[in-house]
Order: sequence, then C-alpha cells, then structure tokens
Amino acid sequence: MKSRLVASAALSALVLLGATGCTFITPQSTEIQYSASDGINIPDTDGPLQIRNAMIIANEDGSVGNLVAAIVNDTDQNEVLTIEAEGLAPLTVRVGAGDTLSLGADAEPLRIDDLGAKPGATVELYFQSGDATGATAEVPVLDGTLPYYADLVPTD
Repeated sequence: MKSRLVASAALSALVLLGATGCTFITPQSTEIQYSASDGINIPDTDGPLQIRNAMIIANEDGSVGNLVAAIVNDTDQNEVLTIEAEGLAPLTVRVGAGDTLSLGADAEPLRIDDLGAKPGATVELYFQSGDATGATAEVPVLDGTLPYYADLVPTD
C-alpha cells in the first residue's frame, strides 16, 4: 500500500514537472519587444525623440507617399526631428516639450514626393534628433487597402 502511494506521488511530480518545466528555460514571449502594428519603431536610443509605428502609405504606383508615425518627446525642451532618404529633400518635424505628435492622426502626415517605392516595398530612411548620430531604418510602404489606412493615401 505504501509503495503505491509513493509511486502515485512520484508520477504526479513527474507529470507536474513535465507540464511546467519548459517555462523555466524558455524565454518569456511577453519580454520580447516588437512593433505591434504594421509600422516599425526606430531604435535610436541616443536622441531625445522616439519614433513609434513609422510607415509610409503610398499611392498605387508608389510615386507619392505619406509618412505616418508617432513621435514622442519626453524631454522638457522643444525638439526637431530630421528625416532623410537618398535623393529626396530632408523633412523636418518640430515636437513640443513633453508632447507626442501623431502624424496622420492629430497632425498631417509628411508628404514624400518622388517616393519611387510601391506598396509592399521598404524605404531606407535616416532619422536624427538632437545631438545624436541618428538611426537608419527600413520603413514599410503600405497602401490604402485596409480601411483604416484609406484616408492616409496621398492625393495627387
């Protein structure tokens, strides 16, 4: 009788360990940082501004696009973000102290003429703010197929 009780306890311990033991050695998925939408976060930790969910919404032929993003200024000073792409004129955005500027939501998106990238492609953009060296990122180009992007497609 005693051996059955010990065997039952050992079997229960093995089942419990087998069912939960994997979580001791695998990474927790909630600890992985990622962009939760169609855009990307720009990994420039040196600058005063942080760019979240950056994407370009373009017309069908990819000749014109609107840069949509949230720009966060956690500092107590007004800051300027400069955005550059090869062959295009630089774009600048001013963000007030402690503000979040949502291009495409509470502010007009930044129009990029002569984009030259159809939806489905990416465009290499350079983002720089403050005295930081800045960061380059491949920003996705989307179209207005999804209803919530339809109003962001640039008109010629």
